[in-house]
Amino acid sequence: MKKRNLLACILVLAMTAALFAGCGSKEEEKGPEKTDDGKTEESEEAAGPQTIVLWHSMSDDAGKVMDELVKDFNEGVGKEKQITVESVYQGAYADSSKKLRTVLQSKQYDELPDVIQVDATGIVDFQNAEQAYTVDDALKDDKDYDLSQIMSAPLKNWNFNDVQVGMPFPASTTVMYYNKTILDDAKIAEAPTTFAEITDVASKLPEKNADGADLVAYAQIPNTPTLANWIGQIPGKDADASYVVDNMNGRKGTATQLVCDEDGTLATFLTEWKKMYDAGAVANNGSGLSDMFFAGQLVFYTTSTSNLNTLLTTIDGKFELGCTYYPRVNDDANYGATVSGASLCMFKKDDAKAKAAWEFVKYVCSAEAQAKLSMGTGYFAVNTGANDLQEYQAFLEEHPQFKVGIDQLEKTSGDMVGVTVGPSQDFYMAIQDVVTEMLESNMSVDDAVEEMSATLNDLLEQYNRTNN
Repeated sequence: MKKRNLLACILVLAMTAALFAGCGSKEEEKGPEKTDDGKTEESEEAAGPQTIVLWHSMSDDAGKVMDELVKDFNEGVGKEKQITVESVYQGAYADSSKKLRTVLQSKQYDELPDVIQVDATGIVDFQNAEQAYTVDDALKDDKDYDLSQIMSAPLKNWNFNDVQVGMPFPASTTVMYYNKTILDDAKIAEAPTTFAEITDVASKLPEKNADGADLVAYAQIPNTPTLANWIGQIPGKDADASYVVDNMNGRKGTATQLVCDEDGTLATFLTEWKKMYDAGAVANNGSGLSDMFFAGQLVFYTTSTSNLNTLLTTIDGKFELGCTYYPRVNDDANYGATVSGASLCMFKKDDAKAKAAWEFVKYVCSAEAQAKLSMGTGYFAVNTGANDLQEYQAFLEEHPQFKVGIDQLEKTSGDMVGVTVGPSQDFYMAIQDVVTEMLESNMSVDDAVEEMSATLNDLLEQYNRTNN
């Protein structure tokens, strides 16, 4: 009997001990703390150092600045946050976009970069990728970032269907540079602002330059970006700009057809352009223009603000470089040109890499990084904080040409945006082909509108049908 009582006591004590062990401290038993985004502290710590891959298309002066920015990040913010950026130059934007398309179509997603610099040739492919990690996605995870520090016009250029797809990097616009020395020698005090004024100035210029070479007033073959500019300058019925294709040039939805052929804006542009050509004021030439300008053979040169540093360095005092706003189609058109350049877009392979990619994007869009980019190239600083930096202010005062693009941007209607279409390369070439045929075969404007309408609408239909 005593044995039984002793055994019972032992059992009771064992059960009591087990019970107390199971009811130990909650601090000891609870899982890792969760952060605001639902991840655990343990998973955050386990993420460890991150290496992300950047594909970019910055070359020449811009390429040097990009290399410096990547180095600065890796040695500063990146080192602090254990993030290393591996930068890979992928050639021109069109080349990089082609490689991106190949990777996506072959579903080799492990070959995707973490950050990619894309322009209009690649933005549609990025948007359609399931792995796309938009700026809006990043802002959901980083509620402290203030997007208002980025200029609204460049931001809008990479906003589609009210989604902020990418961050503008780099950003530029198109202006008209000119050989002020030649204009001064011809007693021409003001640079032209319209096609008609270019024609008038051309009639007052000598046939040869100081070296005896043929002098060309202006040269260009219209393409998708230039058509977006010149048609965009014409006020529309429902907006302060007109569009080449529907859905606000592909910003509010997939572009399905031309609209400039129906509203008369394409005819207006082609009429004024043909007048210039027939008067000998514009050459139908799109290649070697920078070399012609440097050699003093081309008086007016429309190109990106991003080329300004190269222009100043190459000219090196041979003649005075003038800079003015992008020329208008006619007196009824608005001043301005669309924001151009590229955007930084991100892919999400996992949470840690996406977070690291966003840290790099934020860094290169900071005031200091943007000021460095602007001073080294001609792109304008998209971060408004750059204007508060003394070094940047002094730079703009020393080089007033850099301010022209910024001032023009303030005059450009917010309704004016670039063209975004799926068949971007074919679209670009088709516009050039039809304009060339009109000028060199003396085709009528009406026939040119009809041919361009048929060709471009067919490209859109084929692309959209193939890609659902």
